[in-house]
This record gives sequence, C-alpha cells and structure tokens, in this order.
Amino acid sequence: MTSLRKDWDTYFMDIAFMVSTRSRCPRRHVGTVLVQGKKLLGTAYNGAPMGVQDCSEAGCMIVEEFEPAIAGSASTEMIKKQRCIRTIHAEQNLLLFTDRVDREGSVVYVTDQPCWTCANMLANSGIVEIVYYRPYSKDDGKVTSLMEQRGLLFRQLDNYVPPADTEVQDGS
Repeated sequence: MTSLRKDWDTYFMDIAFMVSTRSRCPRRHVGTVLVQGKKLLGTAYNGAPMGVQDCSEAGCMIVEEFEPAIAGSASTEMIKKQRCIRTIHAEQNLLLFTDRVDREGSVVYVTDQPCWTCANMLANSGIVEIVYYRPYSKDDGKVTSLMEQRGLLFRQLDNYVPPADTEVQDGS
C-alpha cells in the first residue's frame, strides 16, 4: 500500500500551523515559516517580547483605530480596527530572527494573511512570495495592491485543511 505524499504547500503550511500552537494569544494563533527552495530556514509565531508577560498572563492590550474603508478615496466610510499592542506579529518575529541573506529569494508561509504593517515589512525583506491560509479582510485590498506593485507573488491556499487542534476559533 502506498500513501500519498503531501505537496510542498501543504507540508510547509502544516508546519506554520504547528508553529502557531506556541502562541499564547487568546485571540489568534499565527505561525510562519521561511523556506528557500525546499529548505526550511526559520519559524516564528505571535507573542509578547521575550521575558515579558504575555496576553494569557497579563491580558490583551487592545487599542481601537479607525481608518478609511478605501485608502485615498473621497468616501467617508470608516473601518474600526481593534488590535493588541502587547503582541509582536509572527511575521515580525520571523524577520527579527532570520538573516537578510537567507530571506533573499525565499517564500514565507503564514497561517494568516499579513496585516498592512507586516506586509510592508515583508515587501522590503528580500522574499519573493507569500503564501497564506486565512484571509484578513480589514487590510486585504491595500495589502494585495502593495504586493502587486512590489511584484511579489501573493496567494491564498485553496482547499487546504489545517492539522487538527491548531486553530483558535474565537479570534479577531
């Protein structure tokens, strides 16, 4: 009996989801991996800085922000965004703990579509592709536009099923 082998996208996204289980954030577990060719170069997840109480210990530090629904338009429609400022995002941690030389030409697999700030950082990091699973609708339009302008491949995995017991369901 021969078993089917997972394709590379599924393999690396599974690893990103397993990495996300290290997060102690009660709102959302995010994991990311850096891959060059088929070689795994680094992993990271979202959480408080090292040596500082995390959200599960000290509570989330939520701030509310309002921004135009469509950046640069004359529309007055605003979007309310809530975010935790105690947490360093998984993508930011990945960039902090990997070398630029390793990122050149690499692919980032991340459980969630990057927010605007992380997308900006990734766009300048040397990577050539971002693969994600869960969308982040609050920043989708402007992040997609940035990736197109920058010439980076940016894609959501279709028909992907995360490993059992790796998703936080009550996120933001």
